[in-house]
Amino acid sequence: MIDGPTRDDRRVSGDTRAVIETVVRIEFARVVGGLARYTGDVGVAEELAQDALVAALEQWPRTGTPPNPGAWLTTVGKRRAIDRYRRQRTLADKYGEIGRDLAEEVAASELEVDDAHRQIDDDILRLIFTACHPVLAAAARVALTLRMVGGLTTTEIARAHLVSEATIAQRIVRAKKTLAAAEVRFEVPIGDDRRVRLTSVLGVIYLIFNEGYSATAGDDWMRPELCVEAVRLGRMLVALMPEESEAHGLVALMEIQFSRVAARTGSNGEPILLLEQNRARWDRLLINRGFAALDRAVALGGQHRPYALQAEIAACHARAPRAEDTNWSRLASAYDVLAIVSPSPVVELNRAVAVSMAIGPQAGLDIVDTLLGDRTLAGYHLLPSVRGDLLGKLGRFEEAAVEFDRAATLTNNAREHELSMQRARDARALASRVNR
Repeated sequence: MIDGPTRDDRRVSGDTRAVIETVVRIEFARVVGGLARYTGDVGVAEELAQDALVAALEQWPRTGTPPNPGAWLTTVGKRRAIDRYRRQRTLADKYGEIGRDLAEEVAASELEVDDAHRQIDDDILRLIFTACHPVLAAAARVALTLRMVGGLTTTEIARAHLVSEATIAQRIVRAKKTLAAAEVRFEVPIGDDRRVRLTSVLGVIYLIFNEGYSATAGDDWMRPELCVEAVRLGRMLVALMPEESEAHGLVALMEIQFSRVAARTGSNGEPILLLEQNRARWDRLLINRGFAALDRAVALGGQHRPYALQAEIAACHARAPRAEDTNWSRLASAYDVLAIVSPSPVVELNRAVAVSMAIGPQAGLDIVDTLLGDRTLAGYHLLPSVRGDLLGKLGRFEEAAVEFDRAATLTNNAREHELSMQRARDARALASRVNR
């Protein structure tokens, strides 16, 4: 989660910085969670983790990347915690507690983290539920968890929410201050308190998955490591709350969508759209896991809950051996229900696609055109992209090209940009052929 170069890391080589960026994506939540368990304050834990990253930028170019980068960062963060608490004499008891724990760890190994995977999993769950505490506004919960658990930058979170970076930055700062002021405990809640926070937790996990599935920025269309982390967290929640249908619904949705990853890009990393994918490359194990999770969600009475409905939509695609075998009427009906249960402009946009395939492109375009004045979609690149696709199917190629051009200007993802530009070129070529 290194948002930009600092005075300390401008000299770092590109290779070393790339390694650190990878460590941030994979290890940061674990490092913050482990430090939060020691300090009891997620804001302080993130600051300590950032300090550890600066130390890595200073030392790794000289010493090389350690065998266990996450453990190295955690150890450095704990040492910085000791330094901090030593200076704060009123927290002498806490300092002594942390110091004793760290001394035992260092005596055993400089590069090991205690309790291995079980403790790490517990820490991440605590981190998620703490960040989703009701004392925070819903938007702040999402922003803080994406920042600390998902490892997303403020830019990526802003793009995911279609708001400014300054707004997201303020939400994160205020959220950490609010948690500290309210003395929120670093723990997984129980009973009704846990269920109150579950909706936010599920929403955050799915946003992390979406950022991995379709990256909002950067050179790559996908960041699979985020998908893996989101699926892992979803499975952990299912184990923690086996009777919650929406937890199973979310896992089903993510498993089925993630099954397509190998087919979503070509040999050079270029995006391949859903209907053009080689379905033989879809992962049947993940699909079957997704089907099983969906069956469990339905058995628990959650067939009309938002994530289960979206999982059913994904399952419609997974059941079709070829794109032309897709049951579009069933898909459109599922979107009709989802639009009632969980209405949003994005759901309407997706419903338009299903309706266009079930009834015809004009029916889909009629729905899309009702969304053109929606403020929340003003900067959303998929709105002109879908509209361009429907216009093209209606033979209105020049108009389609204009929409694809607009889609290209609205995305910060290099692969998405090139895809839209290519579609614009193809539409203009078709228009030229028709006009001859």
